[in-house]
Amino acid sequence: MADIWWKAHPHDLHRLTDRVSSVYIERSHLDRTENAIAIINRRETVRLPAALVAVVLLGPGTRVTHGAMQLLADSGTAVCWVGEHGVRMYASGLGPSRGAALLQRQAYLVSRTKPRLDVARAMYAMRFPGEDVSGLTMQQLRGREGARVRAIYQQQARAHGVSWTGRAYKAGDAFAAGDDLNRLLSAANAALYGLCHAVIVGLGASPGLGFVHTGSATSFVMDVADLYKADYTIPLAFELAARGLVEERDARTALRDRIARTGLLARIITDVKTLLAPEGVELPDAEVNLLWDERGEAVPGGVNWADEFDEPIIDPSMDQSHISVIGPEFDPPAEPGHL
Repeated sequence: MADIWWKAHPHDLHRLTDRVSSVYIERSHLDRTENAIAIINRRETVRLPAALVAVVLLGPGTRVTHGAMQLLADSGTAVCWVGEHGVRMYASGLGPSRGAALLQRQAYLVSRTKPRLDVARAMYAMRFPGEDVSGLTMQQLRGREGARVRAIYQQQARAHGVSWTGRAYKAGDAFAAGDDLNRLLSAANAALYGLCHAVIVGLGASPGLGFVHTGSATSFVMDVADLYKADYTIPLAFELAARGLVEERDARTALRDRIARTGLLARIITDVKTLLAPEGVELPDAEVNLLWDERGEAVPGGVNWADEFDEPIIDPSMDQSHISVIGPEFDPPAEPGHL
């Protein structure tokens, strides 16, 4: 796929029967219509069953009503306010109906030494493909990771003909320390943290319960982001520096485009689920928005059960993990002297 989210035809959204991972919305207005969310923009109106998705990502140019937020909360759907294509995380909210199975699993793993070390090793294994890290201690893992990152910096500096004197960073201000290259690295990493944060919150995990990092409200965010820096933010910063593009916006927009082109969001979702609930680990059913049925079976709530919606028309072979609804560009501002 060429984009982060599969772009279904808008009128097909209400026909999907399986809950998808995320819906990204940009330049649109969200309102409530009975038990569905109406996504309205200047091109079209899309109806989205409230229990269809795990997380709604609200991008730039989006407005949402109180009624829509109430319905999403009642449906157990997470809502995140993000930058373009999920780069940067501004705020999030979870309704009381949200399941806690993944969070409970994460808390269990992080509070026990051996399971926590196993997850940390699995994270390092993702960064060292083909290497056996199963017997390494945390100290050995950190040392190997430090050497790997230094080698990547040096390789990128040689490849792009950019001078590199070492990493300099001031927490909380990407442009307060170091040279242009260091500031590009900090800005790109901050954008990557935002995307990882949105995914973690959207899946119902805790951004603060880290396995390698600890003590911060975003420790797990830093853990997950570290999985992708060697492939994304480090080479990107060196490429931009070699081209003389040294503004924070240059790093943010370039990372946004690369994320969209490579489908990173889907990869993060898969990796987080694999780390916390690997194959063979069964989590309790996270679907908590159910309707009672006299036959003794619970059925999903927030779904239009009319006959016309019984059969999905989406090709089952297509990726239904992510959907985007993006309204048309806004009109450019009027020239001075014109209304």
